[in-house]
Amino acid sequence: MARTSTKILPVIMCGGSGTRMWPLSRESLPKQFISLIGEKSSFQDTLAMLDNGEIFLPPIVLTNHDYRFLVAEQMEAVGVKGRIVLEPVRRDSGPAVAAAAELAMLQGGQTVVAMLAADHAVKNPQGLAELCVIAGEAAEKGFIVTLGIQPDHPATGYGYIRAGEAIAPGSDVRKVEAFVEKPDAKTAERYLAEGYFWNSGNFIFRADAMSGEVKAFEPEMASAAHDAVAKAKTDLEFLILDKASFEKAPKKSIDYAVMERTGKAAVVPADVGWSDVGTWAAVHALTRKDENRNVIRGEGLIMHASNVHVRSDDILTAVVGVSDVVVVTTPDAVLVLDAALADKVKDLVERLKLEGRKEPLEHKRIYRPWGYYQSVDAGPRYQVKRIAVKPGGRLSLQKHHHRAEHWVVVKGTAEVTRDGEIMLVHENESVFLPIGSIHRLANPGKIDLELIEVQTGSYLGEDDIVRLEDVYHRS
Repeated sequence: MARTSTKILPVIMCGGSGTRMWPLSRESLPKQFISLIGEKSSFQDTLAMLDNGEIFLPPIVLTNHDYRFLVAEQMEAVGVKGRIVLEPVRRDSGPAVAAAAELAMLQGGQTVVAMLAADHAVKNPQGLAELCVIAGEAAEKGFIVTLGIQPDHPATGYGYIRAGEAIAPGSDVRKVEAFVEKPDAKTAERYLAEGYFWNSGNFIFRADAMSGEVKAFEPEMASAAHDAVAKAKTDLEFLILDKASFEKAPKKSIDYAVMERTGKAAVVPADVGWSDVGTWAAVHALTRKDENRNVIRGEGLIMHASNVHVRSDDILTAVVGVSDVVVVTTPDAVLVLDAALADKVKDLVERLKLEGRKEPLEHKRIYRPWGYYQSVDAGPRYQVKRIAVKPGGRLSLQKHHHRAEHWVVVKGTAEVTRDGEIMLVHENESVFLPIGSIHRLANPGKIDLELIEVQTGSYLGEDDIVRLEDVYHRS
């Protein structure tokens, strides 16, 4: 198979909040980091697809400050090395692509970039990698190529592409005649009959070509992206785009900013089993089902029902005599959803946010760079948490103004710093941390450290933490 003259630089967009997959996906742990279909997350599946040194350079992952350690941890888990770049504020896909083009320009204007989403699923990843090569050949000639998905039904949730003639005799890449918005059902049926493609939102382009088009159509966005990259700073292993520069970029998708206006747009048909995994119905469609089209993942039971999807990692969830539903159970929320209304979950999440509820934002288990903590019980003047610290993990050196803490080690060995004294606390041992004491918890061992924390005091909020020193630069 032909190859581009230079290797392709993959840039993975990894900053979405995944509200349509609630309650499993939440802002603190969105869908791209969750194993919705297979054993790995869609982000890790994307990394695996790009693990081909003949085609791709090491990836750049474009994410935000909140997800930086999740990204680093999941990359390490699959053995992929790359560069993690942080957007200081969210500005939609237009500024993200503009910044990616500027980052690629540092390696040379002729650098071919594959801009890929982290939260999509592909049944044929090798086929998608090969399509990137085909698209890359067109990108070397100055085209900005999108992967056009061949529809298998008249979907109303995607934008569509009307393709024209081939860019050259015998080429699989075709010029784009028009990008069209999400249609109604009747129009979608016509688009399907007329051979339109779904717009996947994945793009392959030469760095200078995209940079030039952004500059031509959105000069303010181009200037903001250029300055954000030029003034970027390194913190730990992360490159942080300059906030003052980046927030000047207008919030606009790359479709509106460039693709609908450029004369360089092209599309390569992609029949690779693609899905944006945008709803629970999509997850059901992508998952192996029994003879009644039922799916159970985790602790579930289905009787006298068909076309049911149950997801429950911890709590037994039983469905009897109710068909065509999705039931997702988490420790603090249960979703019962008519499968035909799967696209309404986003509206539900917005309502929950308006009501000031925390369930759209975070799980009971909160991940940190050192491990996680999980709420077990709480009352007016107490709170009980389960804490797990990875080998080598260290919490910040800190103190609290309003609470004392009791730590009981149930697994591993804890290194506890308390007012300058350092002690080892082993399994079945405990330590008391009075209000105002300066303390730190660390795991010096080779296995996970697990403990139970009992907090007591007049105020137990997470904002009653005064960080004095932190190896993760959060102080």
